[in-house]
Amino acid sequence: MEFIRGESREQTIMLPDNVNDYVDDNNAVRVIDAYVNSLNLYELGFTKPEPAETGRPPYDPKDILKLYVYGYMNRIRSSRRLEAESKRNLEVIWLIGKLSPDHKTIARFRHDNGKALKNVFLNFVKLCVRLDLYGKELAAIDGSKFKAVNSRSRNFTEQQLKDKVAKIGGKIEAYLKELEIRDADENAAGVEKSAEEIANIVTELSKSKERYQGYADELERTGEKQKSLTDGDSRLMPSNGKMDVCYNVQTAVDAKNKLIVDFEVTNQGNDRNFITPMATAVQEILETKKIGVVADAGYESIQDMLASMDKGVEVHVAGTDFDVCVPAQDGEQNKISSHHDGRCAYAAGRNIVLCPMGNVLYPNFHKKTKRTKGGGVGVFSNYDACQRCVCKCTTDARGRYKHQVPMEKSAFSKTYNDKDLLVKQIRIKPDKTKIKQRKSIVEHPFGTIKRGMDSGYCLTKGLKNVLGEFSLAFLAYNIKRVINIIGIGRLIESTA
Repeated sequence: MEFIRGESREQTIMLPDNVNDYVDDNNAVRVIDAYVNSLNLYELGFTKPEPAETGRPPYDPKDILKLYVYGYMNRIRSSRRLEAESKRNLEVIWLIGKLSPDHKTIARFRHDNGKALKNVFLNFVKLCVRLDLYGKELAAIDGSKFKAVNSRSRNFTEQQLKDKVAKIGGKIEAYLKELEIRDADENAAGVEKSAEEIANIVTELSKSKERYQGYADELERTGEKQKSLTDGDSRLMPSNGKMDVCYNVQTAVDAKNKLIVDFEVTNQGNDRNFITPMATAVQEILETKKIGVVADAGYESIQDMLASMDKGVEVHVAGTDFDVCVPAQDGEQNKISSHHDGRCAYAAGRNIVLCPMGNVLYPNFHKKTKRTKGGGVGVFSNYDACQRCVCKCTTDARGRYKHQVPMEKSAFSKTYNDKDLLVKQIRIKPDKTKIKQRKSIVEHPFGTIKRGMDSGYCLTKGLKNVLGEFSLAFLAYNIKRVINIIGIGRLIESTA
């Protein structure tokens, strides 16, 4: 008895005569092919969706898009690796018809179509809405850090730049003193370098000092807090218990099938003030006026929460349980009876702040702060009201509570409107059951994308390009998820 042996490599035909026989009917690449073929790339905003009348014929952008979607679904994100797969992978050969674009063409497509790729992601979400795959009742919002193409050594904060300029300045002074000693006595003890060598060192140090001072001046001029040299949009932020240069990617995930509804790539180091933009995006995409949103304690921002509630969003933020007073309509005002770990709320339309007991704090002055991007805070207070209040919630020596509202100096005004003001007190307290659901909803996509799909770090630079990169990652995740839920056949039928 002999071993099972393959056919001779000298056979004229080693593979099936028909390329279609490479892929069976239950292969996920058929979904990619059917879905991308159904798209109108012109409406989605792709560059060069139609070939020009003159010049060398280009690749069909649908073929490059198919290649990218396949790559992200199969842990292949590099343009060079995708080029290699187009020559040896039978599924890719079937998918793009034996084409083999070079890696520069592949990379350029992703670089030039960041916003269009986000539109493709949203288009697939709309398809899932039509298939009733979103529950439209509860969505979880969370952010996760993804490492940028920028090392920590190429990122500088304001303080780091000041320290570097001062340190280099000290070195220059030391070398200049050494140069003076050399000029005074060429045989001076302890001076090892020649005058020419010292002069060259001082010249190089002066160039470095000028460069770092330029970075510092740029930060002061722009109001930014950091300077990244490789990827100018990336920022140093806490990630997995350490500081790293990253992007903060915000996602909204529907509870029914753990499908991503929307996402946004940001370079903000924390999650504050993202509930309203993400929740309103969910409402618009899912075409629903009311929806519950759950988030972790990092999202606690009273103004953000109140803004979402005004838009019909039921907000549940872990660790929040407090009273807050807000402007009311006729018949809505109620008795203000408590101060349960209260919060102050800024009423932008009236330019006043309401304390938890319903007292009005008026605009007092504006001040600069290092931690507030955009120029500082407006300070609101009411000394007389604080003196009369029974709560005594301030530790100020004069018994006056000062509330700070982030705003630019140009936006601060002492003009306010407290006429005919009605106030109601509400209790903001999350549903503990929904809070417990949060991790199982929103951590699922992040875990799959970072580990299962090898997309835990960026390959591109700049917010626009990183947006396109994660559009492909989240689109691939949603496609794989939908295939697991409804199957390949039904998904292909839905694209017709």
